[in-house]
Amino acid sequence: MKETTKFLRKKVLVLGLAKSGVSAASLLHKLGAFVTVNDKKPISENPEAQGLLEQGIKVICGDHPIELLDEGFQYIVKNPGIPYSNPLVKGALEKGIPVITEVELAYLVSEAPFVGITGTNGKTTTTTLIYEMLKKGGSHPLIAGNIGTVASGVVQEATKENTIVIELSSFQLMGIEEFKPQIAVITNLYDAHLDYHSSKEEYASAKANITINQSEEDYLVFNYDQDDVVALTRRSKAILIPFSTEHKVENGAYLEGGFIMFQGEPVMSVSEVALPGKHNLENILAAVAVCKLKGVSNEAIHYVLTSFHGVKHRLQYVATIQNRKFYNDSKATNILAATKALTSFDGPVILLAGGLDRGNEFDELKPALKHVKALVTFGQTAEKIERVAKEVGITQIKRVDNVKEAVPVAFGLSEEGDTILLSPACASWDQYKTFEVRGDIFMEAVHKLK
Repeated sequence: MKETTKFLRKKVLVLGLAKSGVSAASLLHKLGAFVTVNDKKPISENPEAQGLLEQGIKVICGDHPIELLDEGFQYIVKNPGIPYSNPLVKGALEKGIPVITEVELAYLVSEAPFVGITGTNGKTTTTTLIYEMLKKGGSHPLIAGNIGTVASGVVQEATKENTIVIELSSFQLMGIEEFKPQIAVITNLYDAHLDYHSSKEEYASAKANITINQSEEDYLVFNYDQDDVVALTRRSKAILIPFSTEHKVENGAYLEGGFIMFQGEPVMSVSEVALPGKHNLENILAAVAVCKLKGVSNEAIHYVLTSFHGVKHRLQYVATIQNRKFYNDSKATNILAATKALTSFDGPVILLAGGLDRGNEFDELKPALKHVKALVTFGQTAEKIERVAKEVGITQIKRVDNVKEAVPVAFGLSEEGDTILLSPACASWDQYKTFEVRGDIFMEAVHKLK
């Protein structure tokens, strides 16, 4: 870990805990800052805050009192999930107090270079692929961000021999000043998180922050097939490395003659890739581009891409039972994600869908239902999804109480060669605490079928 005096004897407020806040507060304490932590959860229900108290860190819990801004803080390290509309955050910015996220803090003390991945979809899969390819290639990668350990924790053990592969949200990227990855990746850009960002333009600008500090010695790997992403590259000084499933981009990664190519060199056959779906080909091309830039061999890339079946809960292969393949895509909490999953399969699909009702309808899902031969629904949106299915001619429709019940019902509707897919197109909170819990229950029910 690099030494820095930037926070030495400075008053720093860590706003919001969770894993990132705890790690940031502990690191700042080590760096000699006078740290105060403020979290909305009461101290009696807050073991993380209690642990920080034991380190001698000042903790204020229960609410976010605006009076804290009168205590002369010189920095605020904000939990990414706290919006900029929060009165404390707004007040700090009005007073000229820098508001950063723990990613910025991690960068300032890291001896290891970063590979940063952002985008609306595909971040986790791309991040995992890059990590696995670098590891197989004999590098010493560390994984951080939303997918792994908190960045400000990882950097404390990292050396110049490591590479930190980090998944980055727009929330995190809004809070950077100097953060600069050696290689940045933008997977794609769609309308998202507009309840947090004031507009699509603000959301796009936050994503573009991943390259804003890059120099002519750095690289930006980007989706050439999306005009909105291409537009973001105009803000970059980095060397531009495109990837495309539709065009031959000779200075980047692309498909040609059934092969994954990088800068004119065949890397491996597409037919050998274990991960299904066109959208995953985009993630694969992005990962290949990064790893070829980092000197990873084709043999290492081939090993990973022929054995990697997906990140947990993201179009994850679960099992084959009596020639029916089961996939867990519980992370598909919106229509776009479910559409991408459904269009990954050419054969008959038994779809398990439903969940939290956010007031929207599901007509946008219709084009993706062409291979769905049967539907099993659950949750608050069951009736809405059933309506759409009937309108496209799906006649085999069953409604059940939950995901656990859906699995044997789906199996009963299936035939040999079918795919049974959990891709709910909805958040899980009407029945389950998280999409991970929902996915775990699905997989447990699948394994019980055996």
